[in-house]
Amino acid sequence: MKCLIIAAGKGKRMRQKGDSKPLIPILGIPLIERVIRSASSAGADEFYVVTGYKGDLVRAFLNSLSDRLEIPITTLVNDDWDKENGLSVLKAREHLDEPFLLLMTDHLFDPSIVHSLMESSLEAGEIALSVDENTRNPLIDMEDVTRVRVENGKINNIGKGLTDFNGFDTGIFLCSPAIFDALELCKGKNGDMTLSGAVRVLAVEGQAKAVKTSGFWIDVDDPVAFRKAEKAILGKLSDKSCDGPVSRYLNRPISMMFSRHLTRSDVTPNQISLFSFLCSIMAAGLFAFGGYLTLLLGGILAQFASIIDGSDGEVARLKFQSTAYGGWFDAVLDRYADAFLLFGLTWHVYLNTTHGLVLWIGFLAIIGSFMLSYTADKYDSLMHDRIRKGFRLGRDVRVFLIFLGAIFNQPYLVLIIVAVVMNLETVRRVIICRDHG
Repeated sequence: MKCLIIAAGKGKRMRQKGDSKPLIPILGIPLIERVIRSASSAGADEFYVVTGYKGDLVRAFLNSLSDRLEIPITTLVNDDWDKENGLSVLKAREHLDEPFLLLMTDHLFDPSIVHSLMESSLEAGEIALSVDENTRNPLIDMEDVTRVRVENGKINNIGKGLTDFNGFDTGIFLCSPAIFDALELCKGKNGDMTLSGAVRVLAVEGQAKAVKTSGFWIDVDDPVAFRKAEKAILGKLSDKSCDGPVSRYLNRPISMMFSRHLTRSDVTPNQISLFSFLCSIMAAGLFAFGGYLTLLLGGILAQFASIIDGSDGEVARLKFQSTAYGGWFDAVLDRYADAFLLFGLTWHVYLNTTHGLVLWIGFLAIIGSFMLSYTADKYDSLMHDRIRKGFRLGRDVRVFLIFLGAIFNQPYLVLIIVAVVMNLETVRRVIICRDHG
């Protein structure tokens, strides 16, 4: 599927964020890159981008992006970028003679919207527009959004000033070359070179389909919308279905605040994983010194490391840097961190009691934490829906118990709880997985 993206305008209302709207970064990634990556995730594999204002900068970035992502990106030039958006669409006429996606550089969206649109079939001469029927969508700027009237799956009317409407134009189109003819017809008839004008022409002929959508999308047209977009994208990170209760209600809200700032730096997810691991090592070292003060500081540092440990995956998703290796590397460091923390806690207790039983309990706590992590993959896959609605016992709970034990000066009790609970949970998981095949 080919994809045409309009990126020619000046974006006056976004000037405080940057001089070239397509290149304004949102959570570390330029708008145009987010649009291309989202469309690529949905199945688009060849891109045409119409540039205009500050075109040299945009084209240089897109050439670099094309090499980085290894996808073909052809740049086109619209010298009349300060006029209607239909002129930008017409610049691609000689390149597109089959159905293609049409997107806006400032409309962010969930790839599922584009995927659904691509699955809809087009008759000869038709176009399809993804229409948001949620007229109370909090991400919508009612003063600026293009409104749509849909009847029987067809667009009846479209325009910013509509009072009788039942949906919003998402700016996400699946077009046949008929869109070019409609634009030319508008140009000759009344000089209207807007996309909405072309859609109205096709709507009169019954050639404008409406495809319902309920996914995330937003027109990032001003600073208010920019802040809404940031908040919405960050909110999607809290959707991890296998989060334990500590991660869901404590760690992740804090880690997302860190991640929001980390996306603006050059720090990589793997570097964040390593930093979290080093914090855990320092916490274990503090435990080993003995004494309440070092125990307390170690507990606080261990919980901080647990919070930061969520930022590596968040930054990876926000900046499209997720890799299989990164996830595996983080898991390896987590296992090492668990061993050091529990051994440090065991040593702390042993210094105060010198009782051999402490070493056995510490050993069981370490084995239990390892086996709980080892069984997590199969168990989480099997119990996915149930976990989302219930309670998951994982690393977040384990580290939080260590944190509480440090605060209340009860490291021995915490070791016993971890040893008993983690091993019993492992046995429970083994039984569940056996009974469910």
